[in-house]
Amino acid sequence: MKLAQILLVSMVLLAGAGTRAETGVSDKEIVVGQFAALTGPAAQLGQRLNAGIQAYFKAVNEQGGVNGRTLRLLARDDGYEPDKAVAAVKGLIEQDQVFALVGSVGTPTGLAAMPVFTAAKVPMVGMFTGAQGLREPFNRYVFHVRASYFDETERIVQHLTTLGMKKFAVFYQNDAYGKAGLEGVTRALARRQMKPAATATFERNTVNVSAALNGILPAQPEAVVQIGAYKACAEFIKQARVKGYGGQFFNVSFVGAKALADELGTDGMGVVISQVVPFPYTPSAAVVREYQQRMKEAGQQEFDFSSMEGFLIGKVFVEGVRRAGKNLTRESLIAGLESMKDVNLGGFEINYSPRDHAGSKYTDLTFIGDGGRFMH
Repeated sequence: MKLAQILLVSMVLLAGAGTRAETGVSDKEIVVGQFAALTGPAAQLGQRLNAGIQAYFKAVNEQGGVNGRTLRLLARDDGYEPDKAVAAVKGLIEQDQVFALVGSVGTPTGLAAMPVFTAAKVPMVGMFTGAQGLREPFNRYVFHVRASYFDETERIVQHLTTLGMKKFAVFYQNDAYGKAGLEGVTRALARRQMKPAATATFERNTVNVSAALNGILPAQPEAVVQIGAYKACAEFIKQARVKGYGGQFFNVSFVGAKALADELGTDGMGVVISQVVPFPYTPSAAVVREYQQRMKEAGQQEFDFSSMEGFLIGKVFVEGVRRAGKNLTRESLIAGLESMKDVNLGGFEINYSPRDHAGSKYTDLTFIGDGGRFMH
């Protein structure tokens, strides 16, 4: 082969290598993965988060996709168990060949999976957890869409102390999620020279709360802050009411507000839940109006906080892809997301930078009213 021919072949090969498509990206499609609880005691969280993401992706696809590519979401069930989360993430990355991850559910599952997707350099957008262990130390592959548990528990304690209450107990799940919430409450109280009146725990994916009731009720707290998933928290509230407890119950957003209200029925009146997304039932904000419209178009007639969060995760991810440009790679997605400084999505702001992926500090307080309806 002549020298000129050799040079020509080499140039073609180099050009092909330089334009080689990123994993999970073709000329017409972007494949995205989700690992979440789709079965088991926390299933409603993963199912509703998935519904919100899918509703937004469907709307984007019907408008031609992002830079000419449609979005396809593949979900793997982890049952809210760390070992299953690791297997799910490995399957998404190695077998399904996804481009990026969105909408995981849970602290213990997120902590178990994070080393896997970090080693593979796969970006993760919108973890359904506010645990500090997934925020510190900084991880350039993780982009949060919700406020932290420290933000939520500060809001709860601030509210309670403003009302003049001084005795708080903490009922928490015995894992990384529960301990993160407990630390948030303890820190918020310490800033006010206070301590929890009592603490008690229960095991993940169970509703065995008897020991916790015996550990908390004798202290006669004015309020109980709960850090758990909806079934166990509902069981604790029901049994506490049967035993005559008349104090207030506060939950962080991960509990799954709608699922908690459904589990409690008539026992739910007055239970307070902190939220990290705009109120999904009243279309007062532009992003809520859009959410309600897209959910209906996707055949989803019920609104809730979890699907609202999924919708926002989808919206943030798509904006990052749009900013990444036509030559979509995982690195260009990271750059696109990091360019989202003070971006208003219609009443919900996202703020990223190359050294800060916290995203949002938005918090709100809601309570369960008559008929299981939510009120501000």
